[in-house]
Amino acid sequence: MTHGTIGGRLKADLIWASGWAGLSSARGWGPSALIGFDRVRPVRRDPFQPRRHLDITPLRLERLIRALKRWRVDIVSIDEACARLVDDRSRRFVSLSFNGSYRDIVTSAHPVLARHRVPFTVYVPSAFPDRIAEPWWLALEIMIRQHTRINLVIDRKQTFFGAESAATKYQLYERLYGWMRGLPPAELSAAINDLYGRYGVALVAPARDDAISWDDIALLAADPLATIGSMTVNHPALANLPDDAARRDIAMGRAVLESALQRPVRHFAFPFGDATSFGRRHVEMARAAGFTSAVTTTPAAIGRAHDALCLPRLIWNDAMPLRDLRVRLAGY
Repeated sequence: MTHGTIGGRLKADLIWASGWAGLSSARGWGPSALIGFDRVRPVRRDPFQPRRHLDITPLRLERLIRALKRWRVDIVSIDEACARLVDDRSRRFVSLSFNGSYRDIVTSAHPVLARHRVPFTVYVPSAFPDRIAEPWWLALEIMIRQHTRINLVIDRKQTFFGAESAATKYQLYERLYGWMRGLPPAELSAAINDLYGRYGVALVAPARDDAISWDDIALLAADPLATIGSMTVNHPALANLPDDAARRDIAMGRAVLESALQRPVRHFAFPFGDATSFGRRHVEMARAAGFTSAVTTTPAAIGRAHDALCLPRLIWNDAMPLRDLRVRLAGY
């Protein structure tokens, strides 16, 4: 099913209305899924929220967990998910995972997860708790929100942009986000320095204040239902790095977490996780590094045919109806 299209929505509605999704759910049939979340936080009233499509509220997270239990779908750890992928007798399952860059996994998500006693995975890029990360996508959002005229150096030329209305702010964010996502490391570093140099601490402090801390990670790690996974050191788009640098970032992110937690870190998430941010060679790097699994942001259900080092994952948000998930889990 293709989400976000009229045809995909109509198909989901017809399957839902037919009752087949419910019948399949009741019998325990259907595929399984990894479900991922980027930010879990209350609704914000700001008119400019270019990353709102990646948010889910604590209430919606709770409703999702309640729905999965009502549908009799097993909610399992990532270790159990990997074991079930090679077991023909396995019941349908989901495994929940979270971007571990931000504090809201502790303040907004963990209370819900703990209340329902469900297992979950948190993927951490270690530069965030070390407070040395450069979350340029957050700084970009703050800059565009606060200013009506933006100037940056792009392709070695001073470039000016207007950002007076909400519409022009959204358009500008998409343009600059796409530009920065595609830059190789040296050029991205120059762009970040230019961004911070022009707009200063007003960008740096709020962006870094959002970051998860080592105390937060220790709190999560103390929960027996939590699995801490790695997401490199610096959260780069691996495809933009030379292979040696990509290999090093993958290995070092794991080493830092294992040193801090004093336990093995067996699971990995590709930063950004889409087809433009990593390739097959990075899958093999994760395998060579000794990870048991690695997840992407490819929106698909999972089954035995999938390589455990390149698993698809549905990134869920507030805009997605629960019926769409139930239809997916029914195998449609």
